[in-house]
Amino acid sequence: MRYALRWPIACLMLAWSLALSAQTLPGKALIGDVYTYQVKAGDTLTRIGARYGVDPYLLLRENGLQESRPLKIGQILQIDNHHIVPSSLEDGIVINLPQRMLFRMQGGGLEKAYPVGVGRPDWPTDTGDFEIVSREEDKTWFVPPSIQREMARQGEVVKDRVPPGPDNPLGKYWMGLSLPGLGIHGTIAPESIYHFQSHGCIRLHPDDAAEMFATTNKGDAGIIIYEPVLLYVAPDNKIYLEVHRDIYRKGIDANGLVKELAASARVDDTIDWKKVAQVIAAHEGVARDVTLATDKEIP
Repeated sequence: MRYALRWPIACLMLAWSLALSAQTLPGKALIGDVYTYQVKAGDTLTRIGARYGVDPYLLLRENGLQESRPLKIGQILQIDNHHIVPSSLEDGIVINLPQRMLFRMQGGGLEKAYPVGVGRPDWPTDTGDFEIVSREEDKTWFVPPSIQREMARQGEVVKDRVPPGPDNPLGKYWMGLSLPGLGIHGTIAPESIYHFQSHGCIRLHPDDAAEMFATTNKGDAGIIIYEPVLLYVAPDNKIYLEVHRDIYRKGIDANGLVKELAASARVDDTIDWKKVAQVIAAHEGVARDVTLATDKEIP
């Protein structure tokens, strides 16, 4: 009886400790760049942001645009999509929900990164370790009862299955996860990428889904994490901070996490805490330089 009571408590404390240590490790790398993008026919800020992994409202603000005015073909936009790679796995798939990014890790380094669409705030994507347990092309979507009930509430035609084709929300490629009911798949709505709009599954742009499907095998391991605050120290000692909204309302203390990350990276004295406060308040979802300027750098 005594061991039966203590064992679950020990497991909970270990899980809490592991989760905390993962949350407070500095990131592995900084990815992305500042791009000059020329608007094409059919482009919207939502579509462009979905492809590059940037919030459309950030594109709007940083390019001095007005939401009421449509983009013009040939118009030039500046896109900054710098992101920090989390320190969760040396090998495998890492999906960071607030960041809406999927990272393929190999040998401790980044192999590939993709923007993704994940679960709605009222239908959040689960976190945890997983394996790829199935791979299917042109999968029939067997509609879960919970989604059938939602269809009924919204006055839609209730379907129990959707065959492969242009109306199938799974797209052409499906990679099923060991986490119940979850999969990584393509989509017939590419503009939904980099948003919280799914019923829990992880959506990829159709081109990215095809690429990932071709390089993914059953048994490949991964983890889904919830880390809205990431910090990275570059080889040149510049410090970058990336902050996202606490979209699932987990009560994240962003300021406290930055302090823990800075202490872990031993950069407490070289980080600009005023810039940190600005990045936290803006929660733009892009990595920003928060290095404390030296006397030589101050104009």
